[in-house]
Amino acid sequence: MPVLPVLPVLPVLVVAVVVLVGVIGGAGVVWLPLLAAGPALAATTNGPRGVLCVGLLAGVLSAAQGLRDEVPGHELAAVLAALLAVTAAGGLASALRGRRERVLAAVRSVAEAAQHALLKPVPETVGPFQVAVRYSAAAAEARIGGDLYALVSTPHGVRLIVGDVRGKGLPAVGTAALVLGVFREAAYDEPDLLAVVGRIERSLARNLGPDDFVTAVVAGYPRPGRLEVVNCGHAPPLLISASREVAPVEPTHPAPPLGLRALSGEPPRLQRLPFADGDQLLLYTDGVTEARDHAREFYPLAEGVARHVCEEPARTLTALHDELLTHVGGRLHDDAALLLLRKRTTPAPPPADPPPTTTPEPVTDAV
Repeated sequence: MPVLPVLPVLPVLVVAVVVLVGVIGGAGVVWLPLLAAGPALAATTNGPRGVLCVGLLAGVLSAAQGLRDEVPGHELAAVLAALLAVTAAGGLASALRGRRERVLAAVRSVAEAAQHALLKPVPETVGPFQVAVRYSAAAAEARIGGDLYALVSTPHGVRLIVGDVRGKGLPAVGTAALVLGVFREAAYDEPDLLAVVGRIERSLARNLGPDDFVTAVVAGYPRPGRLEVVNCGHAPPLLISASREVAPVEPTHPAPPLGLRALSGEPPRLQRLPFADGDQLLLYTDGVTEARDHAREFYPLAEGVARHVCEEPARTLTALHDELLTHVGGRLHDDAALLLLRKRTTPAPPPADPPPTTTPEPVTDAV
């Protein structure tokens, strides 16, 4: 059974108002051309069949009103011809709009598949850590951009990377895919975290242009209680202690971004930090710290973390992300990534059961 198109409310309301004004005012042909606003407006909200129905309704009402007011035939014919032309143009525009929407939907589905392949979902629990990630691309239609993150559990401990590719668009996405691919492979193969960074550097040196680079923080947890961090020109992570004190992890020996080591000759250095139960590490990209409000003020990330930090990383990042969007007025102008790592508290072992007590048997003298 064919489904009849539903008439859009607003275009029909516009047609009804024009007809009502014409009936009350009795102005004849003066108000009739305004009926073309009905199909024109329907082209922006409905499909071609909806536009045709609104145009047909406007034409019938226009003819009825013209005959009632005894409008000359040539004038009424001109009005109906104008309605027909607007309806035809509106139907074509509606069809083209529908086609663009279908293409956009297909592009979004491909972008979502690319995002899942490039930025794989991070589980809530990895090894001894609770993990949460929030990512927002500046171009909502693209869903992905130049910011990157990954977290993997390897034979050498949990390792992670958060970075930002210089530039935007497809070239930045391609560079991000290259960095993540090399990191995921090297993280498993290389026992030394600096060797992982070296693999990424050599790959970028072969594939990037002279002006391209990637800022990144690579971290690892090789043994309990110790965190290793390599900062390559990236914003310093925030270390949140179990007592909820927030402090930036400034690099002791600043290193250039990945892809620029040949220009500076300065190799990256390994920084070791204590990381106890309940401690958290927040890694982020400059799309967070450089987000401005209407007064051009930057978002105070450290203060936001201090306000919202809790024992659930997902809830902390949700509150931070919502506050960030409120700060910028609802839409980010750059890609933004947040990754929060929390060392789970190891439950204390249950107390050992006391040794069973035995009652000695009475000793009797032998007769």
